[in-house]
Amino acid sequence: MNWDWDKLQQRQKERGRPGGGMGGGGRPPQFDDIINKFKEFKFSKGWILIIVAILVIAVGSTMVYTVETNEVGVIQRFGKFIRTTQSGLHFKLPAGIEKVTKVKTKRVYTEQFGLKADDLSKASSFGVSRDEIEVAMMLTGDLNVGLVPWIVQYRIKDPYNYLFKVADVRQLIRDMAEASMRLVVGDRSINEVISKRQEIAADAAVRLQKDLNEAETGIEIATVELGNTNVPEPVQDSFNEVNRAVQEKEEMIYQARKDYNQVIPRARGQAEKTVETAKGYAVNRVNTAEGDASRFVSRYEAYRKAPEVTRRRLYLEMMNQVIPELGNKYIVDSRQDNLLPLLNLGLKKGAQDAGK
Repeated sequence: MNWDWDKLQQRQKERGRPGGGMGGGGRPPQFDDIINKFKEFKFSKGWILIIVAILVIAVGSTMVYTVETNEVGVIQRFGKFIRTTQSGLHFKLPAGIEKVTKVKTKRVYTEQFGLKADDLSKASSFGVSRDEIEVAMMLTGDLNVGLVPWIVQYRIKDPYNYLFKVADVRQLIRDMAEASMRLVVGDRSINEVISKRQEIAADAAVRLQKDLNEAETGIEIATVELGNTNVPEPVQDSFNEVNRAVQEKEEMIYQARKDYNQVIPRARGQAEKTVETAKGYAVNRVNTAEGDASRFVSRYEAYRKAPEVTRRRLYLEMMNQVIPELGNKYIVDSRQDNLLPLLNLGLKKGAQDAGK
């Protein structure tokens, strides 16, 4: 748009204001003159079409949006939730009527709690807040203080609840995660907190997920992991001494149990063996006595029926047992007068046995 300087100078002359440009002592047009020129300007049809086209393009660009594969689009109409859209190209009403909010449902978010045990002594030099240090300090079930740093990884499961049910989801997650972890740690001793990190993390994840579901946050816990748990630095040496003493105590207990398991079972086995041997001896003696009694009774019955025969039989049986125990036996004829030739029978018998 160009200015009609001749007409402007003519008006200035009519008002008694000589002008002829900046170098001729005049002055540039004033703001009121510019406004008047805009009022006098007439838009052509071409300008109107251009402006309409620009407006159409601007409005149309707000009606098309794209949702990525790891996102979900949440549509609001005048602030009210209407629908959700999945990945792809979509259309909506122009800006000012409908608004789209993209929520990354496949992304894993991470929240860190506390500091590592070896960083607590350096916290003041790095400007770490006291609140962050106190997050890692927890009271255990045996009234000890432990340093428990951990992380929580989560995903957005329900975009509607995530956007509209909770004002500050991140702060809520941090508060609930700290409460769940303190509750789990408070039920265990300091030794369990140090040695059973996976068990504690699993219990804390279950409790945290339950609390988040009750609060309708739309959050799904992916994992809870504990860092290196320990005790505060000022008491680490004393705590290590206590642990060493406990380990020595347990070692002595295990050694005593080992000796006990070696000696006591052997003594019990020997005692049982002796008892069983005595029982067997008693049974043998009883059976022998009963057998002798039965044999005596049977012999008595036989003797009562045939005394002479039984008496001879008993005699022969006894001789059958006694004679083999006598060794060499020499029978001398009653009519033998001289026994001297018989004195070397024992030597001859011994020589014969040696020859054999």
